[in-house]
Amino acid sequence: MADSIMSKAATMEIPINSNGDTGTLTEDDSLEQDLQQVMVSGPNLNETSIVSGGYGGPAGGIIPTSSIKGPAIRFNPEYLDRRRAAAPGPEFFSFSLLGSSNHNSNSPSEEVTRGVAVEKLDSVKKWGINTYKCTKQMFSERFGRGSRTVDLELEAQIDVLRDTKSKYENILRLATALIDHFHSMVQTQQALGDTFTDLSQKSPELQDEFGYNAETQKLLCKNGEALLGAITFFVSSINTLVNKTMEDTLMTIRLYENARLEFDAYRSDLEELSLGPRDAATMVRIEMAQHDYQIHRDKYERLRSDVTIKLKFLEENKVKVMHKQLLLFHNAISAYFAGNQQQLEQTLIQFNVKLKPPGSDKPSWLEEQ
Repeated sequence: MADSIMSKAATMEIPINSNGDTGTLTEDDSLEQDLQQVMVSGPNLNETSIVSGGYGGPAGGIIPTSSIKGPAIRFNPEYLDRRRAAAPGPEFFSFSLLGSSNHNSNSPSEEVTRGVAVEKLDSVKKWGINTYKCTKQMFSERFGRGSRTVDLELEAQIDVLRDTKSKYENILRLATALIDHFHSMVQTQQALGDTFTDLSQKSPELQDEFGYNAETQKLLCKNGEALLGAITFFVSSINTLVNKTMEDTLMTIRLYENARLEFDAYRSDLEELSLGPRDAATMVRIEMAQHDYQIHRDKYERLRSDVTIKLKFLEENKVKVMHKQLLLFHNAISAYFAGNQQQLEQTLIQFNVKLKPPGSDKPSWLEEQ
């Protein structure tokens, strides 16, 4: 750094006037004055010039900074006035390169993305708070530390429904097993009747006997298919009642139970805040808790009303469906085992049971390809 100062001093030691003549200052005096100017006051930024050390330069050997081509400089006069008033001395200025300013303008797509992200963050936050409150309430109820809202009449109806659904599922399972076993028996009777028919043609001495048995097995097979149709219709109706109608009501009951848990969680939170101090911050929290409590109370009451209505309609529908299906099952079974083919056919017509044609369960030749 000393070498650079000395080099600068050496270049500045020969003042050159406008005519290119050297001054009369001595070498030592000029060097001393220039060094003092560099070390003490520094160059004036408004009068900065570059001294050319070569030959063939501009007249006078001084190249003004305004003649240098480069990025344009924009001065801020207000900033300069403030700096002058705050710190007298060497003048200060601010500048910026034209065209280098970066405008961080947000595009509409970025704003939409940011809005979606904020909404998702808010929803996750609300979900976390709600989950925490409900989990706390659930453990408080389980360990006997918290209170819960109970509707004794509605809870009793819900328990009856769950018990009924369990028993009906058992009926459905047993009836399905009956269909499987009976279908196997009908297929066996069909195969046995075909065998008797074949033997009656190949055994002339036993043709009548084989023929009687073949006709009997074919009749049993026909009646068995009619009974299978009746039982299948019975199973289909029970399956719709259990796995659709009852399940839909139970889904509403699960929503009601979740709403009851949320309602009790926010109720407990409001009661806890009401027992605390009543400063300004607590009053704001109490108002917010009161608002959330009212929202979940309305939700709980709405779902309780929905459950009550669905239980009523389910009971009426269950009685109607089961009355019809149990009568069908009884008449079909009685007619089959009594050997009353006419009564069995009348039963199917009475309950609009349509039998599938033989071989309809088998895939077509196009589906097998």
